[in-house]
Amino acid sequence: MALLKDYPQLRSVRDFVRRRRIPVYLVGGFLRDQILGRPCLDFDFTVDHSAIKLARAFAQKIKGAFVLLDQEHGCARVVKKRQATTETYDFADFRGKDLLSDLKHRDFTINTLCCEINSLKTGQTFDDVVSDSLKGRRDIEKKTIRMVSARAFRDDPLRLLRAFSLRALLQFKIEPKTAQTIALRKNLIRGVSAERIRDELFKILQTDRAAENLKLMDKAGLLEKVLPQIAVMVGVRQGPYHHLDIWKHSLETVKQLETILSISSADSKLMAYLSEPLGGDRSRLALLKLAALLHDIGKPQSLRRKSNKIYFYGHDRVGRRIVRQLAIDLKLSNNERRILQDMVLWHLRPGYLSNFQQPTRRALFRYFRDTADEAVSIALLSWADQRSTRGPLTSAADQVHHENICRDLISEYFRAKDQKPFTRLINGHDLIRRLKLKPSPHFSRILNGIEEQQAAGKLKTKQEALAWAKRAAARLKNP
Repeated sequence: MALLKDYPQLRSVRDFVRRRRIPVYLVGGFLRDQILGRPCLDFDFTVDHSAIKLARAFAQKIKGAFVLLDQEHGCARVVKKRQATTETYDFADFRGKDLLSDLKHRDFTINTLCCEINSLKTGQTFDDVVSDSLKGRRDIEKKTIRMVSARAFRDDPLRLLRAFSLRALLQFKIEPKTAQTIALRKNLIRGVSAERIRDELFKILQTDRAAENLKLMDKAGLLEKVLPQIAVMVGVRQGPYHHLDIWKHSLETVKQLETILSISSADSKLMAYLSEPLGGDRSRLALLKLAALLHDIGKPQSLRRKSNKIYFYGHDRVGRRIVRQLAIDLKLSNNERRILQDMVLWHLRPGYLSNFQQPTRRALFRYFRDTADEAVSIALLSWADQRSTRGPLTSAADQVHHENICRDLISEYFRAKDQKPFTRLINGHDLIRRLKLKPSPHFSRILNGIEEQQAAGKLKTKQEALAWAKRAAARLKNP
């Protein structure tokens, strides 16, 4: 374990509480991560009483932000940002009559290690002072997530989901009795706020083991309680290009996406693109995995049968409507909601491009115009979607061609990013001043047409663009 001197943050807490002569205990995740050798700047403290008052005073001391988490149960947070890092300090009143009672009210044994902050000395390791009354260290060493007691999930139903976020983050296993209790108590999650569910779900999606844990959540019956919209996909058969029903195909798509990302991890541009935060601290990577899980959610509503064949015409547009409401339910930001909708709406487009041996410049222009900043994420989603489609009518040659198209789209996106931005030859003012046209809805059609011709290399000068616009305006006026 590390030395106290390695964490000036804890020295500041120790010095702060020593002057007040009150016992304050460091508990939970920080000490667990010390054993695992994981970096951690999230500190949890428990105190006999007045935790909110203590947190408010500490926030003033370090000039941090004070956040009241739970007035009734005496819990507050202090957030301190320092350049590229963010530290959080949670202070909470005992959940029982004393420290041991408090520890018995915690979620999992791996989070029950504690030490009295006043007892810490600069030259000590945390090993020298840590207390382990509930055998948390044993379960850390065995990589096991075990509930502290059967009431753990009733005390806070979010723990049902946290078991899987810890499993994904730490690469632990959930102890069988705990897993059985989760399956039994799964309905309790309905009483948890959308914001808390969203944050825990995105912790899972952010890891490279999201597919595995989503599948286990599904097996426990918990995933449908978290995302009730997915229920419509279960057991719905698809056509001969598919070997799985819609729901199993969706889970497989997340798995294949993670496989693609693992073999692309050396691509620094791609990793930076996926790491970009889109809302709060939620990344494009996590949102893309959610899109992979939901990309075919519009299929059940779009299902049609004709001459013993199955069709899903328009499922991309239906899916966009469904995920819009799902994003609202999860309290995602407007930006995240728009991007999630775009991922689902356009996920078929790379497949359409792969219908051609070599897509035209015009077709590629339209793809990048429509998908904008999500061109890469949509190409990745399409690639994973295709890898999850292995029915009798799917050929290896078609899959390789589709993969090459997706790779090319990704490469072209980053190549274009390094070049000067696309500049239109003419704009709406030119249509008014030079061609004496009156503003109308036709302007966007004319200008979009010119962009396509310009991208295809057929228009190169402003005069050529004006001549093309004049002809297009005449056609639109006299169709």
